[in-house]
Amino acid sequence: MPWSNQNGGSGGPWGGGGGDRNQGPWGKGPQPPRGGGNPPDLEELIRRGQDKLRQVLPGGGGPGSGSNKAIVGLVILGLAGLWLMQSVYTVQPDERGVELRFGKPKDEVSQPGLHMIFWPFETVELATIVEREMDTGGSSRTGSSDGLMLSGDQNIVDVEFKVLYAVQDPQAFLFNVARPEDTLRQVAESAMREVVGRRPAQDIFRDNREAIATEVQTIMQTVMDAFPSGIVVNQVSIEDAAPPREVADAFDEVQRAEQDEDRFVEESNQYANQKLGQARGEGAQLREEASAYKDRVVNEATGEAGRFLSVYEEYAKAPDVTRSRLYLETLEKVLGGSDKVIIGQDGNGSGVVPYLPLPEIRKNVGGTN
Repeated sequence: MPWSNQNGGSGGPWGGGGGDRNQGPWGKGPQPPRGGGNPPDLEELIRRGQDKLRQVLPGGGGPGSGSNKAIVGLVILGLAGLWLMQSVYTVQPDERGVELRFGKPKDEVSQPGLHMIFWPFETVELATIVEREMDTGGSSRTGSSDGLMLSGDQNIVDVEFKVLYAVQDPQAFLFNVARPEDTLRQVAESAMREVVGRRPAQDIFRDNREAIATEVQTIMQTVMDAFPSGIVVNQVSIEDAAPPREVADAFDEVQRAEQDEDRFVEESNQYANQKLGQARGEGAQLREEASAYKDRVVNEATGEAGRFLSVYEEYAKAPDVTRSRLYLETLEKVLGGSDKVIIGQDGNGSGVVPYLPLPEIRKNVGGTN
C-alpha cells in the first residue's frame, strides 16, 4: 500500500487525520448522501479549488491581490512565445521553402537562412533540393516482382536500375503532385518496361545498356514535366540485368550455346577467309600466267607473220631461187636430225653402201670428255 492505515486513524495521501476518510486534496471531500440528502454542491467545490490555486501562485491569495493579473500575464507570455516559435523558421542550405497564406502558396521561394511569417495565417513548407538516389527493380534483391520485365524477343529479364534526381521547382514539387517520389518510381518502372519491351534481351544483358538508360531518362523527364512535378532526372543507370532465378540455369546454358555458336561462326569465317585468300592468290597467278602466255603467243605469231612476209617479198622478187632455198633448208632440217643410209641406184653395187658413222663418233667423243 502507498500509505499506512495503521491505528485506524491516519489519513490518506493528502494528509489529514482523525477518522474522516473522505477528505480530499482541497479540504473536506464530498460526503455521501445520507438518508436521501442533497448531492454535494459543485459551486462550493470549484470555489475551494480556486482558493487553493491562489495560495500556490506567487503574490498571495487574498482578494484584491495581483494574482489574476499574473495569471493573465503568464498566459499572454506563453501565447507570445508560441506565436514566435511558429512564426520564425530556418531554411537549411540544402532546402527551399514555400510560404502559404491562407493555404495558398506564394510565388517567391525562401532561400537558405532565417525567415519569419505571420502565423497562423501563414505557414511554410520545406523541400529538400539535394540530389537523391532511388533504387528500382531487382526482384532477387527485394523479393518482389517489380523488376521482372518482358523483352522484345519474349524473354523475361530481371532489371535493377538506379535513378538520380533532384528538385528543380520546390513549389511544383510540394503542391502539384500528391506523392511525387512515388509517382517518379512508377514512371521509372513504366518507362523501363516500355523500352525493354521494344528490344531483345541481349541488348539489356550486354550489348546496349547505355542507349537503354538514356532512352528511359528521356521518357521519364518528358512524363514528369507533363504534370509538372518540379523534378529533374539527372541520370538513369542499369545496375544489373539477369534472368529470373527459376530459369537462370537454363538461360546460362542457352548463353553458353550461343557463345559456342559465335565461336564456331568465327572459326568458319577465319577458315573461309584463309581459303578465299589462297584462291584469290592462285587466281591472280593464273591470270598473270595467262596474260604472259597470251603475250608470248601473240609475239611469236607476229614474228612468224613478219618472217613469212619477208620471205614472201623475197620470193616475189626471185621465185626460183627462193623455192630452191626453201627446199634445201627443209631438207637440212629433216636430214640433219636423222641417221643417213646411202643406197646405190645403179644396180651394180652390193646394196647398202657403208658410210662413216659421224654421229656415233661425236657421242663417244662427248662421253670421254
